[in-house]
Amino acid sequence: MLFRKKIDRYCTYCQFAGRVDDHTMICQKCGIVPAEHRCRRFRYDPLKRVPARRDTRALEKLDEKDFSL
Repeated sequence: MLFRKKIDRYCTYCQFAGRVDDHTMICQKCGIVPAEHRCRRFRYDPLKRVPARRDTRALEKLDEKDFSL
């Protein structure tokens, strides 16, 4: 869910952390940490969350006449 109240408090989504590679973050507060690291200085940055891709298999079953009036 995109707008849920309970947010996973990982450095991956923190405004103080930057990505070094897929599994490592560099934090302004804690230094170099794994992406799953958690700390009490967490501040959520919504721009760092990558939404899941939609399933397009349902669209493949539709024809062009399904979209015409």
